[in-house]
Amino acid sequence: MSVIPKPASTVVLMDDLSRVYLTQRPETMKFFGGFHVFPGGAVEEEDNHLHHTIGKIEVPDASLSAGYYMAAARELFEEVGILLGTREDGTPALLSKEKEMDYRSKLISNDISFNHVLEEERLKLELDCLSYIGQIITPEDHPIRFDTRFFLAKLPQGQSPDPDRNEIADALWIHPGEALEGLEKREIKLGPPTIITLETIISHLDGGKLHMSPSTDDLKKYFKYL
Repeated sequence: MSVIPKPASTVVLMDDLSRVYLTQRPETMKFFGGFHVFPGGAVEEEDNHLHHTIGKIEVPDASLSAGYYMAAARELFEEVGILLGTREDGTPALLSKEKEMDYRSKLISNDISFNHVLEEERLKLELDCLSYIGQIITPEDHPIRFDTRFFLAKLPQGQSPDPDRNEIADALWIHPGEALEGLEKREIKLGPPTIITLETIISHLDGGKLHMSPSTDDLKKYFKYL
């Protein structure tokens, strides 16, 4: 009997130079240990319950549950400190480094929820900053499976990523094509979802559609080497 895939979200963070932000998972991690991946993680129950003190949260793509968007924004903040929100006057959400690290630590230890952060700081979560790219489901013959929705986000003005060193061994900005070249030279390890996403981003930068929908056969081809 195949394992039921867990809902998850992944965010491709891109800067003004069209570089993407990759984080390296510690070698000790059971799933993709040592691989470079995009920030992301499983959708938590709290992600499905949006409550807000400032304005109504609009979900850009009605075909997706709000939980996927919320998980994407939360994981981006937890893992690398990027906050997709605005103040009441529409200005970007910029926290002091001390406050940012305190919130992130409490989120990771489940002492607070992401909703709590938004309400405490009176921030409006800007979900339209997340452009939906597509979905990848781990093939049925794998023991660890995820149903992952991928999003593209521009690096907010005035912010820069700061990886959580408890969960991230290393991180770098890199052009998508250079990342794939590094894979070919065995300078970097990339998993199937990351490879497919990088190929999609490259196509998009060349004028193609920002959407990926790999077939079951394509996924099996990529995953068989794991």
